[in-house]
Amino acid sequence: MRGFLERHGLVFDYSRCSVSSLTPGEEKAWTIHRDTTAVQAAGKIHSDMERGFIRAEVIGYEDLVRCGSIAEGRKKGLLHTEGKSYIVEDVDVITFLFNI
Repeated sequence: MRGFLERHGLVFDYSRCSVSSLTPGEEKAWTIHRDTTAVQAAGKIHSDMERGFIRAEVIGYEDLVRCGSIAEGRKKGLLHTEGKSYIVEDVDVITFLFNI
């Protein structure tokens, strides 16, 4: 699958988001184009997330697996905060913070 996506200029965005209190910690994946910004990736999930984008909290997939949780990754300094212009990488696990 990764080869197909790369041939078509796409990346697989593994994004963690809590969209509502009814589905806390729900995990899904969205396919986005290479060179997609954080705010554009948020908009793929929901237009309100793009409109009310505050920031993205990002950790690499391998770092997350090693840490076992986003909270532990934060403690170890592996979680970094990015703004609207951050270019999403295919190994990113992202928590989008937004307000509408």
